[in-house]
Amino acid sequence: MALAIFDLDNTLIANDSDYLWGEFLVDKGYVDADHFREQNAKFYEDYKSGNLDIFAYQRFALKPLSQQSMETLHEWHKQFMQEYIEPIILPKAQAMVDHHKNNGDRVMIITATNTFITRPIGERYGITELLGTEGEIKDGRYTGEVAGTPTFQHGKVTRLNSWLAENDETLEGSYFYSDSHNDLPLLELVSHPVIVNGDDKLLEIAKQRDWPLMDMRQ
Repeated sequence: MALAIFDLDNTLIANDSDYLWGEFLVDKGYVDADHFREQNAKFYEDYKSGNLDIFAYQRFALKPLSQQSMETLHEWHKQFMQEYIEPIILPKAQAMVDHHKNNGDRVMIITATNTFITRPIGERYGITELLGTEGEIKDGRYTGEVAGTPTFQHGKVTRLNSWLAENDETLEGSYFYSDSHNDLPLLELVSHPVIVNGDDKLLEIAKQRDWPLMDMRQ
């Protein structure tokens, strides 16, 4: 039995859930449209270029959560899943998840996106083991701050190492599926790195290292 790790955005789904959540908030009129969309787009470009300030971004992303009750947020997320996520679910990604499960592998998602957005998406694929950026919660509400280490770049390795120690697991024979050069620290750590619809920077590195390439969108 091996550990099969999946990135989420642009790997298991055909877009970025964090960015789409921002679009959802704008489209529904839950945030100031012009300011939020401008900031959301800027942070997304920073992410793609590898220059994202993860704490600044997460405070931006978590702020709308801090302004609503959990009940309201969960109702919003149901709409979000139906209207924005279901259309970008990838059958080929589901088949790969099921393949690992059938082989007896332990399947998990590691994503930089916060767990409020991503946990229901993981469950949609039948994945309950998830490491994502955690929003701080006090008195039953989000505070708008980050709790612990964000699962971004080297933070994914830090959080995974803690999980491995807590669960008496190893990375022997492990897989990691990802699209992003931001995930190089973890791709270099696993036994079997697999590039899924990789960005240009990651594809160049993958070709140099002869890492396998996969297209989940065909």
